[in-house]
Amino acid sequence: MEMVPVPPQGYGNFFEGDCYLVLYRSAGGAADIHYWIGGSSSQDEQGAAAILVTQLDESLGGSPVQHRQVQGAESPSFRSYFKNGLIYKKGGVASGFQHVETNCYSVLRLLRVKGRKNVTATEVDVSWNSFNKGDIFLLDMGKNIIQWNGPQSNRREKLKAVLLAQDIRDRERGGRAQINVVEGSDEEDSPELMKTMMAVLGQRTGQMKDAVPDDSRNKAQHQSVKLYHVTDNSGKLVVQEVASQPLTQDLLHSTDCYLVDQGGSSLLVWKGRQASPVERRSALSSAVGFIKAKSYPATTNVEVMSEGAESAIFKHLFQSWRETNQTMGLGMEQVKFNVMELHARPELAAQQRMVDDASGDVKIWRIENVELAEVKPSSYGQFYGGDCYLVLYSYRMSSRQHYILYMWQGRHATRDEVTACAFQAVNVDNSLQGAAVQVRVVMGKEPRHFLAIFKGKLILFEGGTGRPGVAPPSTDTRLFQVRGTSELNTKATEVPARASSLNTNDVFLLKTPATSYLWYGKGCSGDERLMGRAMSDVLSKEDKQVVMEDQEPAEFWVALGGKAPYARDKRYSQPKEVPLHAPRLFECSNQTGRFQMEEVNDFTQTDLDEEDVMLLDTWEEVFLWIGSSANQHETQEAVNSALDYLRTHPAGRDLDTPLISVKQGYEPPTFTGWFNAWDPHKWSVSRGAKGEGAGQEDVGFLYPPHLIFKTAYPGSASPPSPGSSPRPPPHWMCLEHLPRDAPVGILTR
Repeated sequence: MEMVPVPPQGYGNFFEGDCYLVLYRSAGGAADIHYWIGGSSSQDEQGAAAILVTQLDESLGGSPVQHRQVQGAESPSFRSYFKNGLIYKKGGVASGFQHVETNCYSVLRLLRVKGRKNVTATEVDVSWNSFNKGDIFLLDMGKNIIQWNGPQSNRREKLKAVLLAQDIRDRERGGRAQINVVEGSDEEDSPELMKTMMAVLGQRTGQMKDAVPDDSRNKAQHQSVKLYHVTDNSGKLVVQEVASQPLTQDLLHSTDCYLVDQGGSSLLVWKGRQASPVERRSALSSAVGFIKAKSYPATTNVEVMSEGAESAIFKHLFQSWRETNQTMGLGMEQVKFNVMELHARPELAAQQRMVDDASGDVKIWRIENVELAEVKPSSYGQFYGGDCYLVLYSYRMSSRQHYILYMWQGRHATRDEVTACAFQAVNVDNSLQGAAVQVRVVMGKEPRHFLAIFKGKLILFEGGTGRPGVAPPSTDTRLFQVRGTSELNTKATEVPARASSLNTNDVFLLKTPATSYLWYGKGCSGDERLMGRAMSDVLSKEDKQVVMEDQEPAEFWVALGGKAPYARDKRYSQPKEVPLHAPRLFECSNQTGRFQMEEVNDFTQTDLDEEDVMLLDTWEEVFLWIGSSANQHETQEAVNSALDYLRTHPAGRDLDTPLISVKQGYEPPTFTGWFNAWDPHKWSVSRGAKGEGAGQEDVGFLYPPHLIFKTAYPGSASPPSPGSSPRPPPHWMCLEHLPRDAPVGILTR
């Protein structure tokens, strides 16, 4: 019942009869403690693990996030630590850690490999009865590992299985094991390997079982979210419901502990800094008790965190989140952009949502009778709620032309016009050889870069149309709300001409047949007043009467239909350079036969799969990254799923959040900046292919780390050792089994 360190070569190997503690420290210094419960572990071991994880947490100052993991239902973050997969082994401590000792060849086991992004390998009976057509199996015989690919398995699963087999060879066998591959659909092509398998597994009789469906649970988010208060005021722990979604941060008090229930899929426990020691120590046990009381599955994941060390998933359950040490500022912050700095620091471009200073070229079309009608430059910046527009922005970066295509949808545009706008966007993108980044913009939800394009002269008319020959709707009085502190973030929006539309934080322009009023709210800043005056000159050429809040003349209120209550609370906004929420990445795929979304934790560029669509949620916008080999169904379903993702988000997300479509190889810095160490040349690396007559030629590979060796295709003999250089793979590997990001060079003679 004590903690025993696991040797590094055993990382990723878990005995089903044991419990484990995994301590993970991120590059930023944050820590996570996971305690893993084996499916065959005893209650005593599980209880000891729960106590030890609390002690370890306290020894680290209470800052780590604690996670309860159950075999077969591990969270994406836990799986992400073991890039080559998890291996479930039979037995426990009694059966010995010697199974992972280096250079140990007395092994005979059969592993069933499942999964595409994060694979798991489960030890099963060494028998043909364990096989099925959809999975991949590794027959591990110590010095020889045979990978058998089910006829219904896909390329991604095969690749992951190869990486797992290599990991076993390198960590458990010191690199001294042979790996060979048998395609289940073409077993006759590998007679010697099949003979070896038959010798170990016996003769195969009867039909092989069909594929076993992969786990279809989607743990990305869950609609039913409730907040519970955990207290011991009465002498015993009591859990009481406080609120349901959408949740707000002010519901959490430092003197208490709280539990968030995500529809029974996972529980998140929050410990206030000033909560009692009993409440804090009992946080994990109270969550386990809650699972039993609610009759939730024993595999339900649990996260326990302290105030100030909340996980990204926890923060995403709240409508807004402010860090305790984060300062608050009045109004909107003016940010000056240095173009070269944005290009050199994509993380700044991503956080500011700006690819450049918006000084590029602009071309605008309006949708008229489902066709494109070019808008005159003199009307640029004037958008009518009854229309849809395409705005093409082009700029140069790194000696290359880039394009952003905004699809602006008016609030009163018809469904046919919205559909035509999307259709015409595809046509424009095709004319640019697919190089455009497509952004859906809903009226009133314009992203920052879109605002900056119009240099403080963006006007949104509530209704009507900008089509030539169509008279604007007749009205005697019109009211415009002006927001912004610079040319980069200012716009004027038409609002109902009544007193209730006013806001003490903003500038308003009231146009009447007799005169125009420029109204300054008490909460607006000097920069906002300057931009308000500049915008008023665009809206009206006549002289304006400046009106200060609470000093309005009687004629002002008469034009608005009389006095009425309006928003007088001063608006405080968080500094724009501080992201409200950490970004989250999801993989969208239908390769298992049905469309699924799976979250990717601690993501990097290598997690972007060329065969899939990836969804990146940065809170202010949602990116859809389209891999070069993604099929059309995935692309279409990804858009629908993005809308469903927003619709079902427990924090009550805005359905009009900008959706940005990004194609592989054309990623803007506002996208790449969310990834550490983005390689702009990754997608341009040329990959080899088996040429005609390769079977008769010697082929050389430049294999990382830059080792050249030769073998006759398709022979399987080990290449000669390169001497003192790092050891190359001791077996022939077909190109289709190499990692897709492996640099490959083919030399033929």
